Amino acid sequence: MIPTERLDQITARFEYLEARLNAGPDASEIAGLTREYAELKPVAERIADWRRLSDQIAEAEAMLPDPEMRELAQAELPELQVALARAEDELQIALLPRDAADARPAILEIRPGTGGEEAALFAGDLEAMYRRYAEARGWTMEVVERQESDLGGVRELVARIEGENVFARLKFESGVHRVQRVPATESGGRIHTSAATVAVLPEAEAVDIEIPATDIRIDTMRASGAGGQHVNTTDSAVRITHLPTGIVVTSSEKSQHRNREIAMNVLRARLYDAERAARDAERSADRKSQVGTGDRSERIRTYNFPQGRMTDHRINLTLYSLGAVMQGDLDEVIDALTADLQAAQLAEMGA
Repeated sequence: MIPTERLDQITARFEYLEARLNAGPDASEIAGLTREYAELKPVAERIADWRRLSDQIAEAEAMLPDPEMRELAQAELPELQVALARAEDELQIALLPRDAADARPAILEIRPGTGGEEAALFAGDLEAMYRRYAEARGWTMEVVERQESDLGGVRELVARIEGENVFARLKFESGVHRVQRVPATESGGRIHTSAATVAVLPEAEAVDIEIPATDIRIDTMRASGAGGQHVNTTDSAVRITHLPTGIVVTSSEKSQHRNREIAMNVLRARLYDAERAARDAERSADRKSQVGTGDRSERIRTYNFPQGRMTDHRINLTLYSLGAVMQGDLDEVIDALTADLQAAQLAEMGA
């Protein structure tokens, strides 16, 4: 049963936000009002659809006693009831509690795991895959730190991705990605298995994580590229060490001021992620499902190139479209993971 009081509250809040935005709020309020309005709009639309169909069913049922209108009502009711059931399912999903970080930008980190140079090459392929996915969705991807291997693979990638619902879409990517293929370094044609680790962290704001100046050490150094080649001659690269945890963040853009800002953003995101992980561990200690929690020790996916197959092990989803996936076509698997999480949430609410 959908709680109508809650629907009334959401509708009233949405209408208030709409009126405030139309009235021209102060510049200091626009960002917050716009963000809340955008979050509530799809929920308000589902509520309106559900109420409209409910009213149409009530009108049709009211016509049943009328001999002249009964046949029309009987013809309309089955179709309306199917549409209402669908609208109710969509509304229940829209009412599920949202992760507060879903709308935030994300910090993407990719590092090779087992497999030597082939793992680094695969890490580079994953970077390209996420870059294409970001471009397809109209997001911006900014590299914070990138270290190449001798053959052009990735030893470490840290990037910031900004756009609509970035973390909501990418949070399922955290974990170990395994690849099975004949490496470019293999002359005998044998299939090797290697892996890379992906971490997706929600970007934190200063109000989320306070970092006292006494807790960090900031070092400047020359930015360098692959093989130690200096990309400029100034000490612009910044390395920030968080003394209580030992977390080290480096940013190597040309502007030292920008590097400090970027490195602090990444550090804040890592500390915020650690806090979220600790809270999630407390809340979900007795849960069996951990999809979307970002456990980076879990093998989540296998990319089998000889068979053109990608398998997501968390939901037993196999797609024989590996070429498209590596070109950034990730929506099918991310949609399936999202639906699985929503089904688990609905089951918990009904328990």
